[in-house]
Amino acid sequence: MNTPTVPVQDAQVDLIDRVIRYHVRTKHHFNRYARSLGYLDWANQPDPFRRFKGARLTSLPLLKPDEEPVSPAYDAIFERGAAPCRPISLSTLSRFFEFALALSAWKKAGESEWALRSNPSSGNLHPTESYAVLPAIDGLDLAPGLYHYAPKEHGLELRAEFSPDAVVRLLAPFPSGAFLFGLTSVHWREAWKYGERAFRYCNHDIGHAIGSARIAAATLGWTMALLDGTEQNTVAMLLGTDRKEDFGEAEPEHPDCLAVIWPSENVEREASFLKHEHSEMPLFVDSTIVKDLAAGSWHGEANRLSREHGVHWDIIDEAAEASWKRQTDTRTVCLPPQSFPAPDTLYTSRTTRDIRPSAGQIIRQRRSAVAFDGKTSVSASTLFRMMQRAMPCAERSPLERPMPWDVWPYDPAIHLMIFIHRVDGLAPGLYFLVRDGRKLSFIQQAMNPELTWTHAPGCPDGLPLYWLLEGDAKRLAAQVSCHQDIAGDGAFSFGMVAEFEGTLRGRGAWWYPRMFWEAGLLGQVLYLEAEAAGVRATGIGCFFDDPVHEIVGIKTLALQSLYHFTIGGPVEDRRLQTLPPYHHVQRRSS
Repeated sequence: MNTPTVPVQDAQVDLIDRVIRYHVRTKHHFNRYARSLGYLDWANQPDPFRRFKGARLTSLPLLKPDEEPVSPAYDAIFERGAAPCRPISLSTLSRFFEFALALSAWKKAGESEWALRSNPSSGNLHPTESYAVLPAIDGLDLAPGLYHYAPKEHGLELRAEFSPDAVVRLLAPFPSGAFLFGLTSVHWREAWKYGERAFRYCNHDIGHAIGSARIAAATLGWTMALLDGTEQNTVAMLLGTDRKEDFGEAEPEHPDCLAVIWPSENVEREASFLKHEHSEMPLFVDSTIVKDLAAGSWHGEANRLSREHGVHWDIIDEAAEASWKRQTDTRTVCLPPQSFPAPDTLYTSRTTRDIRPSAGQIIRQRRSAVAFDGKTSVSASTLFRMMQRAMPCAERSPLERPMPWDVWPYDPAIHLMIFIHRVDGLAPGLYFLVRDGRKLSFIQQAMNPELTWTHAPGCPDGLPLYWLLEGDAKRLAAQVSCHQDIAGDGAFSFGMVAEFEGTLRGRGAWWYPRMFWEAGLLGQVLYLEAEAAGVRATGIGCFFDDPVHEIVGIKTLALQSLYHFTIGGPVEDRRLQTLPPYHHVQRRSS
């Protein structure tokens, strides 16, 4: 009997419908939450650190803040050429991983200790794993191959040895000195606590990690581009997540994305590069070369993270399978002479640049606030500066956009619904930031037509920040954020609203995770901006989806809230002791 063939178009529609069903099913409501275990199975809490037994570990030097490469000023990483370009070495790789994914501190309460990291994570569960594909580099005593980053040890595990010539061919379409960076997710780490909604949170974390990696690269004068044209089977093959023999009974890793990172060098070298045939850079890797690489020698077996899994959430597997990217998009992007934007004089003066701290200090001190004081306010100019950082300048080609938006090869699909509580110079109420001015009419039509769209008082020219409603929204913000006081006790909070169904219908089901990536990337920008402003932020994954929509009259799937966030004056828990990030490891120098 012949099996009927489903037309490709119909199959794609089915996949889109499946991810939409996942999204609707995993909404929180006032009278019920998305399904989870309902309690924490502490006996099977996942190990937050993945290791590959049998893979050789190369320790990265543990560098002090004043050791080379010294971090530039925080504002300098957003300016063209202000951060000196560093060559790739063991020390610069160490600094890159330190700022992107390393431990930032340990917290201790009684006999319990837990680690914090440079990249934030929902529930501090850290489902994200990272990899690097390194070529042969002069002065770098690392064999060409695939490396897994081990954050607890701050080292690189050699997962696979690759032919030097094959790695050269893989990286040939990219600027000289390039290497690849990959991210994966262990869905179980989030599902252990959050159940069915965990797929959302894992993808938030991927977005945060993309942001932390892009910003870490900028501190070294490096550029990063997401190679999101690559189909997912190729990502799995290159990162080894499809090797069942290496995972056995261990929890699998979901292959999420690849990126390319390279030293920006100086204007003259980039200009020379552009005169040759490689001025167009692909946003994908050659699957044929990846197959050749995957035939090399592999090392290590993944550790099991939990002894038992009480419940397996099939719906997460279904969402992951439906949103799998099944084909390569042969997209290219133009390489500009420099990838950093010019200084944005709209909101940054020379005086403020001089007094703001180093990028390294901001990255190391970043924390997720657990409570706010309900008193601290910020100035309107501070809010405007943060909103400027959130703007991707979508009218520019991707690599000409401001850092870190140059890493994101798409037009923005996420906008901000902002609850203003304590911003000096702005009346309390509901505001809205349209991150792509071309979308204003669409957003207005998807919301209550009686809303008044007035430019926020004192808003800089070109910043599309609108005032919709006046009034005290502290109680409302807390109520829709799962009754969490932190959403009302801050200076302001917001919901990240996505152009939802139209984006999926137009681009495909594989774009569902990318909406959360963009939200996480945006959250990472605002985390650091909050620290630079002398306040603190925290992401909120728990919110009542449709009650949020009702505030502005969203009645369809045209727009959907994907992530909440809040910024204010933190209240520190003085019962907790803070320990250095690598107090458990003997200091190593380069």
